[in-house]
Amino acid sequence: MSLFVDILTIVLPVFLVIGLGFGLRRTALIDANFLFQLNRLIYYVALPALLFYKIATADFAASFNGMLVLGVVLSLVVAFALSYVYAWLRSYPPAARGTFCQGAFRGNLAYIGLAIVFNAYGEEGLAQAGILLGFLVPTLNLLAILALTLPHRQQRGQGRGLRFWLEQLAANPLIVASFAGIVWSFFHLPIPVIVDRALHIVAGMALPLALLAIGGTFSLERLRGDLGRALLATGSKIVGLPLLTAGVLQLLGVGGQELAIGVLFAGTPAATATYIMAQQMRGDAELAGSIIMLSTLFSVVTYTVALYLLHLLGI
Repeated sequence: MSLFVDILTIVLPVFLVIGLGFGLRRTALIDANFLFQLNRLIYYVALPALLFYKIATADFAASFNGMLVLGVVLSLVVAFALSYVYAWLRSYPPAARGTFCQGAFRGNLAYIGLAIVFNAYGEEGLAQAGILLGFLVPTLNLLAILALTLPHRQQRGQGRGLRFWLEQLAANPLIVASFAGIVWSFFHLPIPVIVDRALHIVAGMALPLALLAIGGTFSLERLRGDLGRALLATGSKIVGLPLLTAGVLQLLGVGGQELAIGVLFAGTPAATATYIMAQQMRGDAELAGSIIMLSTLFSVVTYTVALYLLHLLGI
């Protein structure tokens, strides 16, 4: 019973803050315009500050594990390939094919993944997760672009081109902040005390605001379209991908806390960005919205189970 309580103290605070955001929106204490500006603040300021600060002040040699990065990236590539081939064999329409594939592997690492890892493994785990995130964000974005463009490769004249999205990838503030932090940590560059304290304050608001923003934008009205496909993509994302990642990491000799971080990252619910990219790149936006809603709801259960199994393994 005490183990179960310990796990709930890791998982429930994250989802209670998400629930608070949902309640604030429903009681009109915050509105759509506020959430739009809040998301911009999180994306361009708070999360980049958090990632840079935690990575830059970490011991790179102690926090970086090349096998962990390789294992998680390989798992994502395999999940991408399997989900795309499955959707192609089932003759999903091009819009649904790309969205199904993206929903099956792209998780909300920065908002939910970091929060779960921090609650479970503290500052040390957050530093390791931040460095891992620096390599995963460009990987996820590139795979998402491929998932949404491949079904339309013989069509022209609609949506954003591949070049546009590659430029967006290069200018992604999370990628820039993560790699800047990696360079800072690798070369042991100092951070002036005044800047350090300012970054500490700004970084501290990132995860709470991110969780409130998720709750504020949560809407069951997005549960539309083919719910069968949405449930299958959801299961692939929050059950199949963590199991696949655990197997790949074990084969590569990764264990302990690093294996747990890889599994927790793999188990994140689908990212809100999947809905935005589906809208912009001729994907099925209704299917994307359903995958986000279902995976977020069910991840309360799957995270509890995953942490229970990890604890039984002594991790």
